[in-house]
Formats: sequence, structure tokens, C-alpha cells
Amino acid sequence: MRYVLVFTVMIMITACSSTPSMKTVDRVDLERFMGKWYVIGNIPTFIEEEAYNAVEIYRLDEDGTIDTTFIFQKGGFDGPKKTYNPRGFIRNRKTNAHWGMQFIWPFKAEYLIVYLNEDYTHTVIGRSNMDYLWIMARTPAIPDEDYRIILDRISSLGYDISKIRKVPQKWDR
Repeated sequence: MRYVLVFTVMIMITACSSTPSMKTVDRVDLERFMGKWYVIGNIPTFIEEEAYNAVEIYRLDEDGTIDTTFIFQKGGFDGPKKTYNPRGFIRNRKTNAHWGMQFIWPFKAEYLIVYLNEDYTHTVIGRSNMDYLWIMARTPAIPDEDYRIILDRISSLGYDISKIRKVPQKWDR
């Protein structure tokens, strides 16, 4: 719990700066966006630095908020399972691409959907401060060419792609 509190305070300090907002995708169909996303790569927060098999699961609740479950193994594929349950709040109902992610009340960290392919199989979540980033897919791996295209898109947003860590994914078939 202490780590979540420190993480939240750290996010809130950076979220309160006057950095201009990053451009998001034009529109997100929330129903299509919901479900399981594998974290393919990220600029990790400190709780994710040793994440393996990281998965983010979204469910749209009746009140319009997003029930979120973030699960990973810490330190290796056989490491202890870690689970976090932040809640997403849609800040821009016109696009549905700008959320606030709440780990601890009342603080909401910026969550921007900055890339989403047409078939809703690849997405990138960013932040205006460019301090964290998540590349996610509906499958535990994506073709190298798709990954390169996503990295090019991320670079064009101004991110330092050398900071991106590929998240190890290994699932029993």
C-alpha cells in the first residue's frame, strides 16, 4: 500500500505541472476498447520495473467509470502475482480518449489514448509529461513491423523511445 501511495503522490506532482496536453486519438469506442490488453512495452512506473506477463483489463461500469485491473508477476514469470485496481474516469466524453486514472482518492493521474489502430488490437497510452507510456495489444506479442510503426508514432510525439522497456510475456497455450 505504501508503494501505491508514493506512486500516486509522484504522479500527482507531475500531473499538476503546466505541460500542454498531448494530442489523443480522435475517438474511442469505449465498448470496443474494454477487455484485456497485454502490456507489450512501457516507460515503467517504479512498480512496473520488474513486471512480467503484465495485463490491463478494463470494464465499463454502469456509472460510466472504468473498472481497471492491472496484473503482473514481479521479478520473473514465476514471481509473485501483483494486482492493482485503479478506477478510470473519462475526462473528455467527446473523444473518450482522455481519462483520469485514480489509484487513491481524490487523485487522478492523466491517461491519454494517443494511438489506437482501426481494429482495436494495438494501443498506446501516454501522458503529457512524457514520463510514462504503455504499448498494449490484444495478444501477448505483436509483429516486429507493427512494433516499429508504433515506436515511430511514439517518437513523433516527442518521447525518447530508448526509455521503452519491452515487457516479457510468456503464456501457456
